[in-house]
Amino acid sequence: MKLLLLAVAVLLLVVEQGTADRILSRRTKRELASPLHMGGIRDPFGSYCQRRGGCCPGRDDLCTVPYLDTICYCDLFCNRTVSDCCPDFWGHCLGVAPPFIGTCERNGHRFFTGQTYKENCNLCTCGTTGRWECEQYACLIESDMIHAVNRGNYGWRAANYSQFYGMTLDEGIRYRLGTQRPSRTIMNMNEIQMNMDPQDDHLPLHFSAAEKWPGKIHEPLDQGNCAASWAFSTAAVASDRISIQSMGHMTPQLSPQNLISCDTRNQGGCAGGRVDGAWWYLRRRGVVTEDCYPFLPPQQTPADVGRCMMQSRSIGRGKRQATQRCPNTHNYHNDIYQSTPPYRLSSNEKEIMKEIMDNGPVQAIMEVHEDFFVYKSGIYKHTDVSFTKPPQYRKHGTHSVRIIGWGEERNFDGSPRKFWIAANSWGKNWGENGFFRIARGDNECEIERFVIGVWGRVTMEDMHNHHHHHHRRRK
Repeated sequence: MKLLLLAVAVLLLVVEQGTADRILSRRTKRELASPLHMGGIRDPFGSYCQRRGGCCPGRDDLCTVPYLDTICYCDLFCNRTVSDCCPDFWGHCLGVAPPFIGTCERNGHRFFTGQTYKENCNLCTCGTTGRWECEQYACLIESDMIHAVNRGNYGWRAANYSQFYGMTLDEGIRYRLGTQRPSRTIMNMNEIQMNMDPQDDHLPLHFSAAEKWPGKIHEPLDQGNCAASWAFSTAAVASDRISIQSMGHMTPQLSPQNLISCDTRNQGGCAGGRVDGAWWYLRRRGVVTEDCYPFLPPQQTPADVGRCMMQSRSIGRGKRQATQRCPNTHNYHNDIYQSTPPYRLSSNEKEIMKEIMDNGPVQAIMEVHEDFFVYKSGIYKHTDVSFTKPPQYRKHGTHSVRIIGWGEERNFDGSPRKFWIAANSWGKNWGENGFFRIARGDNECEIERFVIGVWGRVTMEDMHNHHHHHHRRRK
């Protein structure tokens, strides 16, 4: 009998110890939980204890209510630390005002400690002293920069763009550009020698490829938050050149997405890439049209590339043929378009002008500074409006664009202001209908430093086939 009583006593001790351990474990976890009011009571007027149906006397670790991504308590114990009470605990359970440490004012409204709002690209939090504590990132759209450009005599106008508002400058550089600087080997690529005769080679004051070759120069696309200007500028220049070269028998708008998803050798898709790699792919593998393989902006992260949905095989003489149907199921024309190897032009503005006038648009690599994002109209030159600000407000990254022409305007004193006409890839509501003008002749933003031309791989047979294709479609 004594033995039995001893066994029961030991068992009770074990159970009691286990219960104590569980309570201690719960208590420790509860007491270590980050204070709700510090993490931010983000819904101070919500109904929690009231919705639960009441409050619990003393300590009751099960007296909880789901609160956003955590839980809050409605037992009297929570009042000891103010750490984990539900927002309506004080009013509903105790009938007193909540002991929040501070309140902040904004636009005539009262906010409690921990509540937040977003000011452009910076998150502001109501601090314990009743003051707003805001992040200090440089934003892509800074209103004082826009006003400074428009007040100054810089030759161009700035504007706010809703698609850029709320982004940091770092995000703009990271997600809206996306061309890597060419390697030293590529930068040492020989420039083609162009023997220009001053008598015969007359270069007009104004020239636009869109006017010389109507219907053959393509509209700017929008790369969204996909850092792939390397693919967009390459596809755009190849599209224009093939249209011009085929005398309009072929007018493809080539697919940047085909390059982004399939040209993956040392390329980063929507996280940046190289133009020489893009031209290698266009020459060796070829791409289909935008209609066949449409651009899909990245959903989850800007590094999203997506699986390659187009393959091709050789059919001899360097030509290739698609082995898959178009990712766009409404399009059956999966013709593969290819280019010849690209060639580099000299940095001489006259030679670049002659190349555009004779053969069509060219690709240029440029440095984009913080003020270029707010360009609206006029002849862009990088300004000094951010020079007095801290370094995080002055940043730049490498981008690639398509130059389609040139022109010049006169200053008030009669001196000329020469410019290039270039297409960007930020959509048609940016700049001058998707285009911009930039100072010509003095390597503004290094735009004349590395300029590329290319020929499409177009045969008479291609032109004949596409001509018939085109007529069949129109019937």
